[in-house]
Amino acid sequence: MEEVLNPSTRTTPLDVIRSLAFYVAFYLGTPVFVALVWLTSLVGNAPMRRVVRGWSRYHRLCCRWLLGIKLRIEGEMPDEGVLVALKHESFYEAIDLPMLLNTPAPFPKAELMDIPGWGWAANRYGAVTVARGDGAKALRAMVSSARGFAAVGRPLAIFPEGTRVPHGRVVPLQAGFAGLYKLLNLPVVPVAVDSGRFYHRRWKKPGTIVVRVGARIEPGLPRDEVEAQVQAAINALNV
Repeated sequence: MEEVLNPSTRTTPLDVIRSLAFYVAFYLGTPVFVALVWLTSLVGNAPMRRVVRGWSRYHRLCCRWLLGIKLRIEGEMPDEGVLVALKHESFYEAIDLPMLLNTPAPFPKAELMDIPGWGWAANRYGAVTVARGDGAKALRAMVSSARGFAAVGRPLAIFPEGTRVPHGRVVPLQAGFAGLYKLLNLPVVPVAVDSGRFYHRRWKKPGTIVVRVGARIEPGLPRDEVEAQVQAAINALNV
């Protein structure tokens, strides 16, 4: 899906230089964290999760000092076992999740869990595998896993749109989101993110990404109502 850029966001030579420096630093530094994940996992899950958070912090620092991308959080991120529904405009918020939330449990697609090494690490960290099209048994396993993480106070982090959406566009939420909300019977905290304005797929631009925490939505609402509230809240920065 192509990004829609206006003249004020066209790529400059400095954007290219900044982006190349970022790619070198972040993607050469990442294997070090991958190795540390494997080593610390031999000690226990807690040290391994601290390394994952360190990798997320490293990404944030690379964005700040090499790309000139800052982050501003408006509101208080939840620190409990609730369903956190985030706008998804770029890889920024996906990598930043361990910094945004306290040991979040994400919802990766089943295909990602089959990647050698990555799937093993994700399972050790703690994630809810989304096996689309695998029927009621897979759904029960997903709900059971999510409830387990929520019961120990880990926020459940989900991108209800299902994929990255360019900044300024509004798309319907995935059909499974409302079903998950109903089955888990947990509050939802919607979070708006406008990372797509700066964190482009190739040449990134300096600026301040805003993360805005919306009002908590209690369980028990009808499907249409919860979808409308979540969609409005996660698109609050879509201007």
